Amino acid sequence: MPLVVQKFGGTSVGSIERIKNVAKKVKESVEEGNKVVVVSSAMAGETDKLLTLTREISSKPDPREQDMVVSTGEQVAIGLIAIALKEIGIDAVSLTGWQVPIYTDNAYTKARIKKINSKRILSELDKGKVVIVAGFQGISEDGDITTLGRGGSDTTAVALAAALDADVCEIYTDVTGVFTADPRIVENAKKIPVISYEEMMEMASLGSKVMQIRSVEFAAKYGVKIHVKSSFINEDGTWIVEENEEMEKVVVRGISHDLKESRITVVQVPDKPGIAAKIFKALGDRNIVVDMIVQNVSHEGYTDISFTVNKIDAEFAEEIAKEVAKEIGAKGVERNDRIAKISVVGLGMKTHAGTAGKMFEVLYREGINIYAISTSEIKISCLIDEKYAELAVRALHEAFIENTENIVTG
Repeated sequence: MPLVVQKFGGTSVGSIERIKNVAKKVKESVEEGNKVVVVSSAMAGETDKLLTLTREISSKPDPREQDMVVSTGEQVAIGLIAIALKEIGIDAVSLTGWQVPIYTDNAYTKARIKKINSKRILSELDKGKVVIVAGFQGISEDGDITTLGRGGSDTTAVALAAALDADVCEIYTDVTGVFTADPRIVENAKKIPVISYEEMMEMASLGSKVMQIRSVEFAAKYGVKIHVKSSFINEDGTWIVEENEEMEKVVVRGISHDLKESRITVVQVPDKPGIAAKIFKALGDRNIVVDMIVQNVSHEGYTDISFTVNKIDAEFAEEIAKEVAKEIGAKGVERNDRIAKISVVGLGMKTHAGTAGKMFEVLYREGINIYAISTSEIKISCLIDEKYAELAVRALHEAFIENTENIVTG
């Protein structure tokens, strides 16, 4: 029998009626002859509610205890789904991350999956049951509950699909697939039928909210086919698969934007060897992920070093930067939370010249200043003022996708 992993996001399980709808979808898959493993997020808004409770007690809650609190959201959801399935005649069992178990490292609030013991799941499937697993969580080597960070249920689903050698991992969400830009901003955004792992990883890391980057990394590493589709509309979504030659014919696959970054600048840093290493080692040692880095040209023996981090980590990163700044004799630290990262992504950029020039020209025509630039083989990202983010997305989408032969094909 084919084995299917189905992941349902918070909006898909946001009410009792929606949970009943999920149960119907799972039943349909079972009746088609599939073994089914379901991964569920917490009900919409529940994780934020639980985080708020922790922060009403402490501005910096202990990460271990925070994980203990927020992991309960998924536990509620999987129990309700199991009850809903049994109510319509489908035998089911719900399992938390530690009951599977899904083993992670000790990085509370942003743990990484190390291994999955699939014995319990396979045993339950052999009994004819649907297995419903709590997303977003696992258990550390010390036996503590851990969570995987925002979007972690995607990672749970893909990791399980890899561990179980599933035929497909279906990601159900509130949109019908991956689009060339955020359809709430760009009216003419187009659904992408097929996208490569590499392109999806870039789009996920650059602000696309449909998939979490670590889940796509897992899929690419283990060859898991992902189908992103809507919980509410019955139509084909977007397939995320291995790259093929046809994909390189599309120069720009999509436009992404990210409003969740902050820029931190260490001002007047002594320009000598080892200074940058001290700054970024201190951040890395405390699990702060740095994105874009810019160092100005040295002037009279000093330079400025700017970098971006997720807004969630901005206050902590600023504190660390101030500690290091004092140690190395820098003038001070500045922080800007009102920035946006705008990116164009496409496999075709590997073999087509002129994309960067065209992007900069579009932003120039709209009067948008660029503070930093980051590139890879298949993406170009620019840091701009947050207030221009939507204007930039619309202008770039029009230039690269609407008014060109850059047809989005499979």
